[in-house]
Amino acid sequence: MITTILFDLDGTLLPVDMNVFIKEYLKGLGSKLKDYFEPKELSKLVLECTNQMLVSNDLEKTNEEVFFDHFYKNTNHMPETLRPVFEDFYINEFSKLKEFTSENHLIKESVRILKDKGYNLVVATNPLFPKKAITNRIEWAGLNTKDFSLITSFENMHFCKPNIEYYREILEQIKRDPTECMMIGNDVEEDMVSKKLGLKTFLIEDNIIKRGDDLSNIDYKGNYEDFYKFVLELPGRG
Repeated sequence: MITTILFDLDGTLLPVDMNVFIKEYLKGLGSKLKDYFEPKELSKLVLECTNQMLVSNDLEKTNEEVFFDHFYKNTNHMPETLRPVFEDFYINEFSKLKEFTSENHLIKESVRILKDKGYNLVVATNPLFPKKAITNRIEWAGLNTKDFSLITSFENMHFCKPNIEYYREILEQIKRDPTECMMIGNDVEEDMVSKKLGLKTFLIEDNIIKRGDDLSNIDYKGNYEDFYKFVLELPGRG
């Protein structure tokens, strides 16, 4: 029986065009670090470091450690110089990116209903950003971070989507069997892959990301309204 609902963030809880968002994110970060890097140089390095997180299988290092290990190996600037600048960016400038996102009242209401029905809720976003950047985006979606028992971020995870170990690590942290869980997301490859562990899956098609034709990992699919109706039919958890 399903007790726990895992939600992807970007394109699921938070309607957003990630191509535009990442472009503006790199532009803002480049402006913040203009005294240390040329914009193209920084963008290239950040994307390289992000790729290192995506391919890492090192259980001894968090994604954050993987990112910054690669970052500082490829620059002459010291961590004690740049870390405060990064932190200030996420505290003060990152919020400007809200204008490239929107809210959806149906997904907000779906989360509220699930909470009221007693389901355990998790934000299972690809952990490529600091927690501050992720909690900001949850709030931009009109949601309360306190409604989620776990929010994955690059500080608390060791793997990334679509690595199945990412989902295994979530299950270990929340102490749930995969048969108790359902993953909700808009990315066929990154979110629906969780079915391989035994999770049920629901594909949100409004902002769908699909790189191939294999739909075998999808149990349910539909738009935001379909998901809302699906949630209404779920039994209460007492």
